Amino acid sequence: MKFVCFKIFMCALLIMSGFISHAQETQKVYLSGTGSDHTVNWQFFCTEGRNSGKWTTIPVPSNWEFQGFGKYNYGLAKDSLKGKEKGLYKYEFKVPAAWQGKAINIVFDGSMTDTEVKLNGKIAGPVHQGSFYRFKYDIGNLLIYGKPNLLEVTVAKHSSNESVNAAERKGDFWIFGGIFRPVFLEVMPAAHISNYAVDAKANGNLKAAIKLSSAKAGLITGQVFSLGGQKVGPVFSAKVNMGDTLVNISSHITSPKLWSPEFPNLYNVVFTLSYEGKAVHRVRQRFGFRTVELREHDGIYVNNVKVKFKGVNRHSFWPTTGRALNKGISIADVKMLKDMNMNAVRMSHYPPDDHFLDACDSLGLFVLDELTGWHHNYDTQVGSKLVKELIEKDVNHPSVVIWDNGNEGGFNFDLDHWFDDLDIQKRPLIHPWTVFRGTNTQHYINYDYGTGTALHGHEVFFPTEFLHGLYDGGAGAGLDDYWEQMWHTPISAGGFIWVFADEAVVRTDKNGELDSDGDHGPDGIVGPYHEKEGSYYTIKEVWCPVHLEAREITTQFNGLLRLENRYLYTNLKQCSFTYKLTKLANPYQKANTVSKTGAVIAPDVAPGQYGNLQLQLPIDWQNFDVLYLTAYDATKRELFTWSFPISNHDKISKELINKTDGNKATLEETDSLYNVKANNGLELTFNRHSGVLVKVKSTKGDIPFNNGPVLAEGQDQSAFQKLTHRYEGDNLVIEAEFAKKTTEPLLKWTIYPSGWVQLDVKYWPLGEEATLMGVNFSFPEKDVKGVTYLGDGPHRVWKNRMKGTTLGIWDKTYNNTITGQGNVVYPEFKGYYSNLYWMKLQTTGQPITIVCNSQDVFMRLFTPANPKNVYNTAPAFPSGDISFMHGITPIGTKSQRPETMGPSGQKNKYFDYGKDIDRALSLTLYFDFLGK
Repeated sequence: MKFVCFKIFMCALLIMSGFISHAQETQKVYLSGTGSDHTVNWQFFCTEGRNSGKWTTIPVPSNWEFQGFGKYNYGLAKDSLKGKEKGLYKYEFKVPAAWQGKAINIVFDGSMTDTEVKLNGKIAGPVHQGSFYRFKYDIGNLLIYGKPNLLEVTVAKHSSNESVNAAERKGDFWIFGGIFRPVFLEVMPAAHISNYAVDAKANGNLKAAIKLSSAKAGLITGQVFSLGGQKVGPVFSAKVNMGDTLVNISSHITSPKLWSPEFPNLYNVVFTLSYEGKAVHRVRQRFGFRTVELREHDGIYVNNVKVKFKGVNRHSFWPTTGRALNKGISIADVKMLKDMNMNAVRMSHYPPDDHFLDACDSLGLFVLDELTGWHHNYDTQVGSKLVKELIEKDVNHPSVVIWDNGNEGGFNFDLDHWFDDLDIQKRPLIHPWTVFRGTNTQHYINYDYGTGTALHGHEVFFPTEFLHGLYDGGAGAGLDDYWEQMWHTPISAGGFIWVFADEAVVRTDKNGELDSDGDHGPDGIVGPYHEKEGSYYTIKEVWCPVHLEAREITTQFNGLLRLENRYLYTNLKQCSFTYKLTKLANPYQKANTVSKTGAVIAPDVAPGQYGNLQLQLPIDWQNFDVLYLTAYDATKRELFTWSFPISNHDKISKELINKTDGNKATLEETDSLYNVKANNGLELTFNRHSGVLVKVKSTKGDIPFNNGPVLAEGQDQSAFQKLTHRYEGDNLVIEAEFAKKTTEPLLKWTIYPSGWVQLDVKYWPLGEEATLMGVNFSFPEKDVKGVTYLGDGPHRVWKNRMKGTTLGIWDKTYNNTITGQGNVVYPEFKGYYSNLYWMKLQTTGQPITIVCNSQDVFMRLFTPANPKNVYNTAPAFPSGDISFMHGITPIGTKSQRPETMGPSGQKNKYFDYGKDIDRALSLTLYFDFLGK
């Protein structure tokens, strides 16, 4: 295999060398693979830990832990426990003799951590310190042309510079070792353009700083092209004098198409170095026209538009490869962020792969690009070098709008001036989590924080971390409250959720176990393999730029929906809309649903303005159950699909319930029980001292659905007095009597001749607010196989995470997933589900169908299992197993209790001073225990 790869590599070199001599463009020749999906084996020796002490091979790029070498460590581990192994690499390659006399660099895009490079036994240059930065050495004088060359690289996982260890390897994230990004050769003419930085403003002004090597008297020219290759504007030029190392060049393009996340328009510019009319070297750079401004006490403006960041933090990570990624992963990540209607991403806590920024440029995301430092910082000597490497690599990306110097106290203030000096675009600089240069980026603020600061302060405010995700908490939970305040607060520039993806590694030393170092590893909106969690869809709705006002569809609905355009740059007439009317099946049908669809004319609504969307529905629209409305952006990407109930609970219930067919039920009394025999062999037993259902039996055997209804709170204060029974026609009614003005004024069972059983409950909370409001029943969890239901789904909800669901019929198979822990199955099974119409519980015995004829009722399915450390992410659940709730619990984050996260994080509020039964909370359920 090695011989074959070597032959392919040599053929590529010969082809490319011919191309270079003709085109005089910088040629990139890979010595490694291009990413984790395309690697090249190098010889490898690990000094300590697993598989150490012997020469073997390793794929490059990679982190060596995932290849079975060394030791896994999380950054928060004690220093004495951390692996400090070194990796020794060897790779042999050959370069054409025709390259002699050219300028040749060897380039490393990322290596953890201290990296010493030798070529043919000679040191290429100083040891590089710092993991996430592109560095290079001029190796033209070290190469043997036309013959094999031996590359030797020694990588020390633990740096000899303690400030590098402090900034990079004591952070709250996984730390690895190895050459994890590509290694390649840059081949250029002896006199060449060595670097170039472009600044293209929204007004069409373009300037570039071009660095030269071995320059002679000549000319630098520039030409802008569209991505399709058409020339844009005239050629522009600047004179080059002998020995010049820097030339500034400028031009103006009339009315360029601007870059923004909504319209990521890009161009190419080609710079050509010429001597005596002959092109010597040519380089090409993709860029975008846009202007970034920080206006103090006002906001951040891009292209003269005040922006709100809808962002998230992202680590460069994949569970089977660590920090070694590939272009496909980067594109997929950016597409997922865009799918959640985000417009921004923060690099946590280091610069990303170039292909990630390329994807942000082309698909459209604002980027905060970060110099590493988590509570600790680089010293000035090393840090200065790394800032230069960061800016040199990333300066031309239009997506990068802000630089971050460190994170959470990991700031070296002596490095700030380098960002100002080296960035031709003069982007704003921030110190994430603190007040700096007119910005406040404080982390994990409570809702409506604070006095004279944050949302009530004077600095432009955007938390670079907020709503800390952990298990199912944070991220989408609480976001609706936060975002509405951010959106309507002028000093707010939005914020960045923590974090995009779970950072759980596949432990090759533990039989492939997924390890997140307990609750330390970042816990994200998506799983380690980017499985979508419930918060994903909440964020997608909350951050949808088409913001619909809430409304109910009644018989008087005229097709008009009020909306707000929350885009920054897009008129809604550039979007498109469709509707779908659907008639849903019922629990006794397997027939497909019936639908009608149609297009909706997009209204002319400018960014930040309100308007109306007019649906032209067919005359029979009221015969359907649900109206779905879908919005698409200018590229036809779905923004969100909203669902509006047409059929109310009463209509659905009447379609399902047959009350009359059969014989009336009979009742026998004992001292403590009512024993009822109903149609088709159904037997029911009620406790005469509580009204609770204690036993259900059908012709197929016992049905273990019992011990209810029991109030979630206040059952002990219901003041039950007695249970009575009577017949109303052929209907058997069993009703409880209570003392006046206690928590439960009504509990009534009605058994119909058909065998359907109706339950009516009315109750009040104990006081003005309650943690839980509803009624519980018992059912053994071990007997449940799944549930089919009509309601909002497919993901569960919390009181402070209600958005992102869709009304429909959902089939859910039982699972015991702990969100974000271990091998997960999504959507989770256990939890709360909003807007219940009916449910069919699939059991190891017969199915149980329950129809709900009350609005705003949550179906509760058991209690989710908890991880070892729950922090604020284990809300209270009712007793029992199956519940029907009017009020459920919110969920917190790793660092915040839900009550600090906004109005929806508060307790449920419901109170009636007069205890009028007509104003009590009311619940009507119908039970089919016949197993149909």
